Amino acid sequence: MAIEKVWVLAETTEAGLTATTLELLTEARTVGSTVEAVAWGAETADHAAALGEYGATTVYDVGDLGGALPGVPVASAIAALVAAGNAPDALLIPASYDGRDVAGRLSVKLDRPVLTNITGLVADGELSTQHPVFGGTLVVTARFTSPGVGIYVIRAKSFASDPSGGAPAAVVAAPAPDAGAANAARIVERHVEERTGPKLDEAAVVASGGRGLGSADNYPLIEEVAKLLNGAAGASRAIVDAGWVPYSHQVGQTGKTVKPTVYLAFGISGATQHLVGMKGSKNIVAVNKDQDAPIFGVADLGIVGDVHKVLPALIDALKNRG
Repeated sequence: MAIEKVWVLAETTEAGLTATTLELLTEARTVGSTVEAVAWGAETADHAAALGEYGATTVYDVGDLGGALPGVPVASAIAALVAAGNAPDALLIPASYDGRDVAGRLSVKLDRPVLTNITGLVADGELSTQHPVFGGTLVVTARFTSPGVGIYVIRAKSFASDPSGGAPAAVVAAPAPDAGAANAARIVERHVEERTGPKLDEAAVVASGGRGLGSADNYPLIEEVAKLLNGAAGASRAIVDAGWVPYSHQVGQTGKTVKPTVYLAFGISGATQHLVGMKGSKNIVAVNKDQDAPIFGVADLGIVGDVHKVLPALIDALKNRG
């Protein structure tokens, strides 16, 4: 199908539009001639300028959800817009918790399949999608073969974000129809993990540790390196599963996808699952005592050595730099 109108599910935080939303808006401009957004919350109008700056001409405002989870009301609002004849050719959705919830519910409402785990889009008359499989060792290409709204769930860091300098998006009210008991769940409390420094998936520098650290007692060395470089601390799945660090630190296929300017891997062997989440980093530095560790296959600089010696030396050098 030829792609003309593309919608982006726009997610926001207290700081504004999420990084993934900006990435999807940027990519939407390359695959469609008209870009519009769907957003929710009490301050949607406050984001109209940023949405327009990244190419959206219109934002459909579902409104304040009153503490409800977004899945039901947002999917219902989009389905109502489609039923009224205002359907996009493609709907780009971040692969976040809320995004996946909206996509699944919308799939049922529209009786349309969903393409998920997307890391690339190719528009050539039709819109094709790229999906890494087998831990990223192969890439599968897919596309919709029947007419209708294409629902695409896209992984973070799959595209760059670049403003277009457009005018503020026009805000159009798009309230959700009454969903009855299906929309009865309410968020009564939120807990945000305490952290210092930049977010893991937005940091310019990421220092990650793996099994080679030996024990959880050595992970603070990773955190210290990250702090000295004004970066974020990450981890391999192995040490997350071992309980050394929280899941929020995990980099990899089932964790965060990161694309920092510098990625430092200490004691990480480089299993495919981990590489999927960081191999797009601009510069990769790896330290491992095993010279045959797979991580060296993607590293720009590899150090064959003991992390218990390299880490303290690096910390001293960073503390003593001029």
